[in-house]
Amino acid sequence: MPDSPGNPVSLSPESRPVIFALDVHTLEEVRRFVKLLKGRVGMFKVGLELFTAFGKEAVQAVREEGGHVFLDLKLHDIPNTVSRAAEEAVKLGVKMFNLHATGGLEMMRETAERCRILAEKLGRPSPTILAVTVLTSLDEGNLEEVGLVGPMRERVVRLAELAHRAGIDGVVASPQEITPIRRSCGPQFVIVTPGIRPAFAGASRDDQKRVMTAKEAIIAGADYIVIGRPIRLAPDPAAAMDQLLAEIG
Repeated sequence: MPDSPGNPVSLSPESRPVIFALDVHTLEEVRRFVKLLKGRVGMFKVGLELFTAFGKEAVQAVREEGGHVFLDLKLHDIPNTVSRAAEEAVKLGVKMFNLHATGGLEMMRETAERCRILAEKLGRPSPTILAVTVLTSLDEGNLEEVGLVGPMRERVVRLAELAHRAGIDGVVASPQEITPIRRSCGPQFVIVTPGIRPAFAGASRDDQKRVMTAKEAIIAGADYIVIGRPIRLAPDPAAAMDQLLAEIG
């Protein structure tokens, strides 16, 4: 992977709608990608694999290199357990984290309240809290296998509405559900969309099923798009990210 940052697209931090997935195996790779891409992306996603391997060191490595963290652990447990785990995320200084909307109204509401109270005590902004609706690796056939029958879009919107009622800031949803979520939950509700594949040649769907290109998702109303493999595995990740940003416009 080239180390030269090249000539990144000039964007202010508030205008960087891309979250880069740090699905890597070492802290050295974490630091390398953050150094390379921090002028191009808004946040770096620390997911379950990386966090299981390195814990808070992974979050600290991103922050030490000047990056913001989206802690993608998809918390799902009883309300007390999730809210206490979320408080630890606040202490780590992450900018965003998520939980599963299927954990229910009480779990989401308690977590949102406790995080905001703790952030105020610590004198820092509360992280953006997202509720995961339905994973982008699933389709209606997969849901039927586990006894969940009904249109995917209706199920996703219902979960988004529940999260909104609970005081959650936004959702993680496939780009195909952006429009109905925005219509139902309003313009301030944050929508983060994985399942993004660039328009440039050679980009694979991998294990994602409900996908769009980056430009399509932004036009549809996504606040952030999450992308990993198509950039990480490119011969020149910085150039690939610049190409993605140019695609978004």
